[in-house]
Amino acid sequence: GTLVPCTTPSRTVDALASPRWIKDGNRESTMFKAHFGSSAKQINRELNREILVERLFETLVSGDRPGARQLVNETFAQNVSASTVLSDLFWPAHEMIENLFRNDQMTTLSYQLSTRLLRQLVDQVAGRLTVPAATRGTVFACCGPSQGEELAAQIAVDLLESQGYSVTFTGGGIPSDEIIAQVQERRPTFLLLFASAAADLPGVREVVDTLREINATPDTRIIVGGGVFARAEGLADEIGIDLCARNAAEVVELLTGPLPEAERVAVKRPSRAVARRQTRTTGLDGNSRLAA
Repeated sequence: GTLVPCTTPSRTVDALASPRWIKDGNRESTMFKAHFGSSAKQINRELNREILVERLFETLVSGDRPGARQLVNETFAQNVSASTVLSDLFWPAHEMIENLFRNDQMTTLSYQLSTRLLRQLVDQVAGRLTVPAATRGTVFACCGPSQGEELAAQIAVDLLESQGYSVTFTGGGIPSDEIIAQVQERRPTFLLLFASAAADLPGVREVVDTLREINATPDTRIIVGGGVFARAEGLADEIGIDLCARNAAEVVELLTGPLPEAERVAVKRPSRAVARRQTRTTGLDGNSRLAA
């Protein structure tokens, strides 16, 4: 289903369904349809989605728990799927919250109200997903340590599980050496490092470089998404990542469509003397950890 605004006390579905300047039967409508053709419906859908996201955002930042639940219930009443709610409603609201807070345009109070409430909604909607038998492969997923990064990663792994992947999700703050050990032991189809912040990059590099160097799991593809990788073009290629997605929906699209041929990036091996001096590793929380 497509996200359609629901009737509210102050607005009707018809009023939300199309721009005010499009009126059936008049010259403006004829010109609009002639110019845009079938794209008019797509524009209307985008406007509908944006209005729903704005309504959800308002309930989240004010901590309006009943209002948020009501909006979600109204959306489901329009026969919208749980996966669409996660990718087309919750994800844009999450990105809006993160962008405003990162740019110092949102108070800490509003940020914590919104992220905690949104995570509760994500948990509830994830329970409505249809989870098929895991036939596509396995995903071992980690993320940055903040609550926003964990929320983003949770949306991504919930969507992947609904598409037939067997997913193991650690959350954030896991030391690099522990991630490497688990990848070696589990040998997943994909290692997903999602919603990393700039401070997480040393840990991401540590994981990628070590896995490439020891070549213990050559068939495991590494994918990153969201966070700093969505904002810094070319960063994933620089580190030597196999696949990069801007958001949760793109992760699903990448892993459910035809995959590009794997390209292995040569990693310069440190000298033995340097390797002996490297007695600590950096975790995805940006802090050093004792190596195993």
